[in-house]
Amino acid sequence: MAVDLGRFGVWHQADKWGPELAAGVEQAGYGALWIGASPAADLRDAEVLLASTSSVVVGTSIVNLWKDDAAPVAESYHRLEEEHPGRFVLGVGIGHPERDREYKSPYESIVDYLDALDDGKVPADRRMLAALGPRVLKLSAERTAGALPYLTTPEHTRRARETLGARALLVPEQKVLLETDDEIARAVARDYLASYLKLSNYTSNLKRLGYTDEDIANGGSDELVDALVLHGTAVEIAEGLQAHLDAGADQVVVQQLGKEGPDLLPGYEALATVLL
Repeated sequence: MAVDLGRFGVWHQADKWGPELAAGVEQAGYGALWIGASPAADLRDAEVLLASTSSVVVGTSIVNLWKDDAAPVAESYHRLEEEHPGRFVLGVGIGHPERDREYKSPYESIVDYLDALDDGKVPADRRMLAALGPRVLKLSAERTAGALPYLTTPEHTRRARETLGARALLVPEQKVLLETDDEIARAVARDYLASYLKLSNYTSNLKRLGYTDEDIANGGSDELVDALVLHGTAVEIAEGLQAHLDAGADQVVVQQLGKEGPDLLPGYEALATVLL
């Protein structure tokens, strides 16, 4: 890739980000800020974060191809590249059949979207693809800089690296909670995971990793919840994040639960003292 992501990044939906948190995360030493929850084609959310920081990379994770056509997204990419050269990465993906009315032929739709981004002159090495299963992982290696897996485990990272080969970037997201009480941590985690464990893209992937229907039911088994949301001290969480790097990740993207907006910053600073 033409930009350096660093070993650790931070992921949040646009409404959690803001200038103060973005600047603080950059100051703490993280390499990239990722915007989730289908940011709009105008990429204004990314523009805000780029303007609030000086050198950190900003990326989308992901623009939903069912929601926004490729042409206006490509135009927005070029606007950001002109305003903030070398600092933006366009992550795209297909969303979920349970949430997108027009969901159909996902693989072919991704290919068509990437073709349209080619037409819009978005460089392949400045875009990435949300990918979980082998077929889309291979496509991400062939047509983009690499893959952005979400809601995964180090075992998925290991398998994904085998599928991608050595050259493509692999940037998994990992949820964390700075809480040492197991019962409190799992309660917070289950509340957050509830909607995700109803989405077939994620549950199918978890089953490929060996989790069962019983693991996924009723908010998730302790084993599954602890894997999807690391909890404990900063040192303990850092060990879990390192497991992704050991399994082949290029960058691990951290999503801290349990706080909002600028209140997230002390947690990221505490993790940075161990990670960075």
